[in-house]
Amino acid sequence: MSLLVVGLSHRSAPVSVLERAALPADTQAKLLQDSVAAEPAAEAAVLATCNRIELYADVDKFHAGVAELSTLLAQHSGVGLDELTPYLYVHYEDRAVHHLFSVACGLDSMVVGEGQILGQIKDALARAQELHTAGRLLNDLFQQALRVGKRAHSETGIDRAGQSLVTFGLEQLAVREPVETWAKGKRALVIGAGSMSSLAAATLARAGVEEVVVANRTLERAERLAAILGEQGDAGVSARAVPMDQVAHELTRADVAVSCTGATGLVLTADAVAAAVEGRLPAGTWTGDLPAQARNGSAGQTAAQPTVADEGCPVDLSAPRGFSVAGEAAVAGMDAASLEQHAAWVDNAPAERREEKADPQAEADAIAALVAAARVSGRLPERRRPLPSASAARPAVLALLDLAMPRDIDAAVHRIPGVRLVDIESLAEASADAPMAADVEQVRGIVSDEVAAFGAAQRAAHITPTVVALRTMAADVVASEIARLDGRLPGLGDKQRAEITQTVRRVVDKLLHAPTVRVKQLASEPGGAGYADALRTLFDLDPQTVAAVSRADHLTADRPNADHVNNENDDPNRGRA
Repeated sequence: MSLLVVGLSHRSAPVSVLERAALPADTQAKLLQDSVAAEPAAEAAVLATCNRIELYADVDKFHAGVAELSTLLAQHSGVGLDELTPYLYVHYEDRAVHHLFSVACGLDSMVVGEGQILGQIKDALARAQELHTAGRLLNDLFQQALRVGKRAHSETGIDRAGQSLVTFGLEQLAVREPVETWAKGKRALVIGAGSMSSLAAATLARAGVEEVVVANRTLERAERLAAILGEQGDAGVSARAVPMDQVAHELTRADVAVSCTGATGLVLTADAVAAAVEGRLPAGTWTGDLPAQARNGSAGQTAAQPTVADEGCPVDLSAPRGFSVAGEAAVAGMDAASLEQHAAWVDNAPAERREEKADPQAEADAIAALVAAARVSGRLPERRRPLPSASAARPAVLALLDLAMPRDIDAAVHRIPGVRLVDIESLAEASADAPMAADVEQVRGIVSDEVAAFGAAQRAAHITPTVVALRTMAADVVASEIARLDGRLPGLGDKQRAEITQTVRRVVDKLLHAPTVRVKQLASEPGGAGYADALRTLFDLDPQTVAAVSRADHLTADRPNADHVNNENDDPNRGRA
């Protein structure tokens, strides 16, 4: 086994990098095809979720495999290799198996113990099978990962520690209230009709919202989801579907909105959100100047950073980089050269276009610090820091939960009065402080045992073709000797011939039994790969016979066993990547 995984996740990379590296479905397919076309990889599978992107492959060379897979990830994600490399992790052989099994059990999830990852692993296997990039190793690996994940959830209380991202996000929106109390009587807007959005809609319905409106680019899918919600009479929720062009209107009526689509650009802009809450705030609410900046597409920064209009700026701040074009996020993702160009324009801007109380020296220091940061990391990380007075004093008339990667909702909306935003980035920050469940150690023990068993099975399977070839050769020898006996004793009766044949076969079987059982045991242990070669040498086995057995095994394994996967590992908690 030469299993290699190269990837990045919320544990190794900031959300801003994960967002830019997100892979749409068609890009994942191209990545798989290019991976198996590359020389080091014979099989490949991609596991892409909202907080991880991992490429699994069966490679014949470790260093060449790492280099090739890293380059392919960079090419297909659009993030430069030099920028991506510091955030990549690499696991090989048993460590790679341990990593995937831990992921399947929810140990590596943003919310420890969440079960949606099982559906995402299942989807990754189905995609690789459909594209014929998964062979025997990855089929065995991913199917076993699904079984290990289900075992962890059934034998331990890891579910008590884990939640879905939906429930965890709603808890963050509800702050100190129980979700059921907070959600009761609210009007909810769900944007998207995929698995994660469906889970969000069902969770909101169970929590007691008064109405769920589902918006989707394909109206029929939204209508199906709304119909399912409406059929759940005990939930007591009114559900209806609307086309995507009605989102802005529905947002003006909504108390909470959850968005999880496959869009590559923003679905809800700061302008749309500001318009949706306009007039809904009680008199005397803090207003500030940040909402105006968001609506005007300002390129400004807070505190010591200059605030200027974007008129005449040589840098296109509206270029879609997956980041907001308003407030602090205006220069997020900008490379050092563009940032220096923008900084020079800010520095030379007329005084009337600056903030009245701006400190020129502080501005210069801030710009120098930003340029230095961009030079080190390649791009400027996004910074989201709402004003303290805003977060403490303003009431929330619209709660937004963004579960998409890349994000659906403009990050600048967290600066709009009356709006509370929870997204993947804030969920990652909140989950970092979450306590670990007591069952985590038990799950880790399950993972360790399963990794050892999987490795032993794979090593034993490696020697199986040689053992089969040995027994085939022995059977041929028996058949040849019986035929020779028939020639020398033509008058031998059928009963006597059958008894002699059976006796010879028993002798051969007894002679081969102990060596073949022992060699399988030895081969299943770490470092036992050489026993197959020793067996072939000792018995002078034809390499072509062994290869023929291996090819037959691979042909059987390469047939997509979709029915088996779908039936045995069917799981309702399938989440969108």
